[in-house]
Amino acid sequence: MLEIKNLDKRFGAIHVTKDVSLRLKAGERRVILGPNGAGKTTLFNQLVGEITPDKGKVILDSQDITPLDVPARARAGLSRSYQKNTLFDGLTCRENLALAAACKTGAVRSVFRDALRDKAVREIVEETAVLVHMTPYLDQRVSEISYGIRRQLEVGVALATQPLVVLMDEPTSGIGPEMSHAFHTMINDLPRDLTLLIIEHDMDLAFDVADSITVLNYGEVVFDGAPDEARGSSLLRDIYLGSWEDA
Repeated sequence: MLEIKNLDKRFGAIHVTKDVSLRLKAGERRVILGPNGAGKTTLFNQLVGEITPDKGKVILDSQDITPLDVPARARAGLSRSYQKNTLFDGLTCRENLALAAACKTGAVRSVFRDALRDKAVREIVEETAVLVHMTPYLDQRVSEISYGIRRQLEVGVALATQPLVVLMDEPTSGIGPEMSHAFHTMINDLPRDLTLLIIEHDMDLAFDVADSITVLNYGEVVFDGAPDEARGSSLLRDIYLGSWEDA
């Protein structure tokens, strides 16, 4: 479903991704681990088109999307949630989801048109709200909801475009243990035909949801395998300077 071929990126003397190659099957849930500065977010930025790689290709559902810009990649089926919230605080949760859904349906031809007038948009909003456990909050403004609920909404906005592949950049960043548990449940409840690529530092979440784990270190893939293999990897213990048995 998603193939990353030899992505390479330098910023001056800093080599942030080094010949990175990955292949995700349809419905696969892969978690990317790695210490700070490993190149994880830069990799995501290249996948969605925010950064142009120096070389390499991004293939989505057999289509080479490397030449496409960010909106075109989104229309092709690649969506992303961010490490920091990128929501419209003055709009309701429903309206935030509607704007994302309208990008998929084409309901919005002008920023002045109300996307919620479109039946297809309303249906997507309701369905997405159920997926991310947002139904009770739909008519609250984003400025009125907690940080943890905003994180759920951020994932919902990515899902409302009805993508083939969703990239999640540290979805549990900044939330407490109780909310983190809710994220575990939410992600596990997502449709299994949805392909997920997740950057995460929460080891509990990583091993709970992952079908496969990739580890980046200094911009290169140093491990790619099953969660059980990751738990037993001495290399990963060395990278994280800690015990994986408690993960």
